[in-house]
Amino acid sequence: MSEPINSPRYPIYVVSKGRSQYMLTSRALTKMAVRHSIVVEPSEVLEYQDAVNRMRLMATVVELDLTYKAKYELCDSLGLSKGTGPGPARNFAWQHSLDHGHAWHWVMDDNIGGFYRLNNNRRIKCLNPAMFRAMEDFCDRFSNVAMAGPNYSFFAPARQKFPPFSRNTRIYSCNLIRNDVPFRWRGRYNEDTILSLDMLKAGWCTIQFYAFLQGKLATQSLKGGNTDEFYHREGVKGSGAYAENGTTAKSEMLARVHPDVASVVWRFGRVHHRVDYRSFRMNQLIQREGIDLPAVPNDYGMSLRTL
Repeated sequence: MSEPINSPRYPIYVVSKGRSQYMLTSRALTKMAVRHSIVVEPSEVLEYQDAVNRMRLMATVVELDLTYKAKYELCDSLGLSKGTGPGPARNFAWQHSLDHGHAWHWVMDDNIGGFYRLNNNRRIKCLNPAMFRAMEDFCDRFSNVAMAGPNYSFFAPARQKFPPFSRNTRIYSCNLIRNDVPFRWRGRYNEDTILSLDMLKAGWCTIQFYAFLQGKLATQSLKGGNTDEFYHREGVKGSGAYAENGTTAKSEMLARVHPDVASVVWRFGRVHHRVDYRSFRMNQLIQREGIDLPAVPNDYGMSLRTL
């Protein structure tokens, strides 16, 4: 399958573990004709390669260097007695893109079922890869954007108005990261929020898009990955049940790492974290010199079609 015009400029990595039977994000990207890499642990390389071939995915399986686990900053004292989460694989992808000369890279969770264009309050399934190029080009206009990505589709319900993007908040699950910023993923849990706050506290900006959305599955709804490592109730193997306090540890870690802006709260029947992003409103976007903004909108070849 050939790559269409306006394909992503920067490499896309999907980090995955124990989910070769699903491959949700890879299947969504393949439907959009987007080539990407899947980062997996050495013991699962053959299993994932078989899945890629069987499903005819536009993916290359990349073997994780396990030294990234050994040197990962877990932000607790438990070492490797528990799963590390996806942070080490994300750091590996970051370095892999740097080694191949890229200025930015995408890193995505493996449970994204599709991508959407928000148009007139409607979430429209996007099969054109230009949505990634549009986000890349927008971020490239500014000298101080460290990370960006599409919001979750369930945070953009119909009958509500949303701006094209918001500034200086957390970026989850589908991250476009500038490679030369002096940060790396850290934390066994909540590494998305920890990295976002690390960047914002250093004066950088983040951009969360509403114009483009990701169809991410809810936490704990898909087996494998963090669901099995962190959230599954101990001693009830095969029951399909999950601990009511499955997200307690991740909320407590975030509050411990960033106590000035994060706290642990009880919401929606379980423990959550709350982050106050108001202090980052002063982080203003700085447009690069020499940027010539077009006088007319650029739709990047995207059009609304009835399938």
